[in-house]
Amino acid sequence: MPWSGGGAPSRDGFSLRVGWNTVEFGSDNQSGCSERVMHALAQANQGASSGYGHDAWTERAVARLREVFETDLEAYFVASGTAANCIALAAMVRPWQLVLAHEQAHVAVDESTAPEFFTGGARTVGVPSDGPRLLAADLQAHLARQGQDMPHNPQAGAVSITQATEAGLVYRVEEVAALTAVAHAHGLPVHMDGARFANAVAALGVSPAAATHRAGVDVMTLGATKNGCMGVETIVVFNRALSAPIQHIRKRSGHLLSKSRFLGAQIHAWLEDGHWLTLARQANRQAQRLSSGMVALPQVGLAWPTEANEVFLRMPRCLAQGLRQAGAHFYDWNPAALPSGHRLGDDEVLVRLVASFATSDADVEALLDCATRWVRR
Repeated sequence: MPWSGGGAPSRDGFSLRVGWNTVEFGSDNQSGCSERVMHALAQANQGASSGYGHDAWTERAVARLREVFETDLEAYFVASGTAANCIALAAMVRPWQLVLAHEQAHVAVDESTAPEFFTGGARTVGVPSDGPRLLAADLQAHLARQGQDMPHNPQAGAVSITQATEAGLVYRVEEVAALTAVAHAHGLPVHMDGARFANAVAALGVSPAAATHRAGVDVMTLGATKNGCMGVETIVVFNRALSAPIQHIRKRSGHLLSKSRFLGAQIHAWLEDGHWLTLARQANRQAQRLSSGMVALPQVGLAWPTEANEVFLRMPRCLAQGLRQAGAHFYDWNPAALPSGHRLGDDEVLVRLVASFATSDADVEALLDCATRWVRR
């Protein structure tokens, strides 16, 4: 949720130089592919293959997903997170229903009106919460307030949660299970937006199965682009009753790729030997180092604990401006995301820094050195 208020934030990311290399802390979308994924793409480029998912790479990728999640799931590959989220939701709701999500959720704030476009009109409604997670009590309270004058009052059709959240926090397994229990008691399937699911699993130290279908998640979008792939996201369907519409929606919306082997090849290589979690642990580790180093500076504090690979900092406006003058570019974050009762001072800004699998020790040290030198000058 980049914000255009206060100062002059750039959308190019946090840029410093280590030798000849530009260091990026603006988004994990700015990193390239892991060498293993790039090698898999080169291998898939050899010769010809059947298309539209009828290829060996896709078959192997789906088989590996079933091993990783320890269940007989269905999987559909697309090239963007927006498509993955919206196709999944379109299979879960009818046009006259609502998708309930945290009021700061990506699907509610940062997908334009793509969910409504894909679902044929189903409205995404942000559920108020005093924190960055949508908890069972929040959902229960919202459902209790929902109007029942049908057909005039729209009714909830599904619930969506984001793992990790827009504030970089991670849902614990018990939090997911409690929320899905409330949703299922009201007949609502649960979608998980897993754009940074790998980072969440790495942080939790639990199995992917425990974090998803065993906790009641029906459908998830498994993000890989932010974590070492060139461009592939997976719609993972645990509740197979919801699977049938997806193949038609994917085709009808123009997201069934003819050269599908290049998507399957990425996912298979990414999952093989736990490579996806190795990459996520590296990103998380560098975020922790960055977080610890920045909060050691005067008047710099965390807006939320650093649990995955995003760092949200409150800092003096003059420090943010000084870093920008030194050549750093990074996101300001909307202060409305802060919990109720928490306000920025007149001379403070809220910023986000993101580490990726490609972030090195030297990258973090260069940024911290820049910040420290500016504070001490």
